[in-house]
Amino acid sequence: MHQLVQNLNCLPRFVRESAVAMRYLHLLAPLDWARFPERDLETDWGSPTVPYASFAAACLVKLDQQLVYMSHLRQYLADHPGLLWLLRFPLVPSPNHSWGFDADASLPTARHFTRMLRTTPNAVSQYLLDETVRLIQAELRSEVNDFGHAISLDTKHILAWVKQNNPKDYVQDRYDKGKQPAGDPDCRLGCKRRRNQRASSKEPPPTPRDNSTPAKISIGEYYWGYASGVVATKADGWGEFVLAELTLPFDQPDVAYFHPLMTQTERRLGFRPNYGAFDAAFDAFYVYEHFHHDGQPLNAGFAAVPLSKRGGKRRQFDAQGLPLCEAGLAMPLKLTYICRSTRFQHQRGRYACPLLFPQPTGVSCPIQHKNWPKGCVTTLATSVGARIRHQLDRESQIYKNIYKQRTATERINSQAVELGIERPKLRNGQAIANQNTLIYTLINLRALHRVRRKKAERDSSNQPTR
Repeated sequence: MHQLVQNLNCLPRFVRESAVAMRYLHLLAPLDWARFPERDLETDWGSPTVPYASFAAACLVKLDQQLVYMSHLRQYLADHPGLLWLLRFPLVPSPNHSWGFDADASLPTARHFTRMLRTTPNAVSQYLLDETVRLIQAELRSEVNDFGHAISLDTKHILAWVKQNNPKDYVQDRYDKGKQPAGDPDCRLGCKRRRNQRASSKEPPPTPRDNSTPAKISIGEYYWGYASGVVATKADGWGEFVLAELTLPFDQPDVAYFHPLMTQTERRLGFRPNYGAFDAAFDAFYVYEHFHHDGQPLNAGFAAVPLSKRGGKRRQFDAQGLPLCEAGLAMPLKLTYICRSTRFQHQRGRYACPLLFPQPTGVSCPIQHKNWPKGCVTTLATSVGARIRHQLDRESQIYKNIYKQRTATERINSQAVELGIERPKLRNGQAIANQNTLIYTLINLRALHRVRRKKAERDSSNQPTR
């Protein structure tokens, strides 16, 4: 497709006369298919090998047409031989058709399409997402000075296609995580929280529903499935764009997406974003540390994250970064150790009462704290992010402006839902991951064409009239 767009007259007549083929030529041609990471097509499997590029392009057509099953895609391609020729499927010659091949015989079975979706490496689909980010950057380079400098990250739950997720289907031990659904070996049980805050002491924690309990839970709902994490950026006046995505089983916490998605984002942009907007599930020291610029004030780059309830009350620090006790005294560092009980190993520091460490001063606690005379101790991560977490001014205007960037991921997720991301008719984690990557690729492709159309309309309106 990349080569054909140079000269439309090189296309066969039946392709040029096919509105469907020309539409998808326009949609897909901007991608650099010449560098697509293709597999070895020379292996003799007894029948022509379907190229990864042809299959990936066909899946984008399936998503764009909102075709539910692979059988629907196969029929759609068979009904449009011009599109089949354009996507470069291996064609079976036939004198019985004016276009010279048998469209139905040229297509693999719907089952083979499904098999390809679950066996194709996700790096193949990620290449197409790479391409869309590169193209969008190039289009907006002269229009937006800070493209990608502020990003947002959020996750979207995905329900597995299993009877355990059907409330009308009786299932014993529906929410027993030890009993894997037979319909999908890769899905996992997880909780979709209605808010990313820990419940108060008066509020019971979320518990799985059994068949006798009410469907409504105050904190969240349990499902078998997956979640898709997406990083998006907003360009004022141009729209929202996907920078990175990752699909994991539903039992993984939101913070599990942070480092892999930041790595993807920085590789595609070529730099580290200055600002990030997250919900309270990402209230962790390493998130703040990631966006901190050494030697720069906090407003030069930070993560806009609400302070979650699980971290206790807000702390104060002195100019050297030492925590202050309730009496306002700087607590010296007593010792450090490596914490291995959390998801990410990190160094923590134990800070002690300055009236007792390193030597007793003989002075009593000025507020006669309840821990006196043993003295107060506190434990914090030694990372600068642990201090920034408490010092960040969440009432400032710049914080509020950055936090509003979260609407970018919300709009992206809304588009993904329209494309069927929430309830895929697939039963394999790799297939779902590949389809999700292609969904976000299609969202970016549509956004790219909107940008080009808007620029063309602007340029045409600026042309002098005769």
